Amino acid sequence: VQLQASGGGLVQAEGSLRLSCAASGRTLSNYAIGWFRQAPGLEREFVVGITWSGGNTYYTDSVKGRFTISRDNVKNTVYLQMNSLKPEDTAVYYCAVDSYAHRPAVVSALGEYDYWGQGTQVTVSS
Repeated sequence: VQLQASGGGLVQAEGSLRLSCAASGRTLSNYAIGWFRQAPGLEREFVVGITWSGGNTYYTDSVKGRFTISRDNVKNTVYLQMNSLKPEDTAVYYCAVDSYAHRPAVVSALGEYDYWGQGTQVTVSS
């Protein structure tokens, strides 16, 4: 499985970006997908996830109301719409595939994800 994260860039505070996570080698439709981020000097942290059906999502508190995750299982792609970006959102953003198929809820632990994309840099200037 290969995941390709894209859509990052440099944006001013209060701006928007849309990240994409496209998969090859495996259909994503049976798996939850998580977005994580890692800022310099900090550990990688969970941001948001969506279940295999798209019926359930889970957001970390700091992005609620600003970020929206969605998926298109026909295109084998997951999206992260990021609005009202803040400088503290600056990080490398990674998408990852849940280890278990058809899990009914999103899990936030890094160890529950077994395939990771290469990351895309998001930089928010103040």
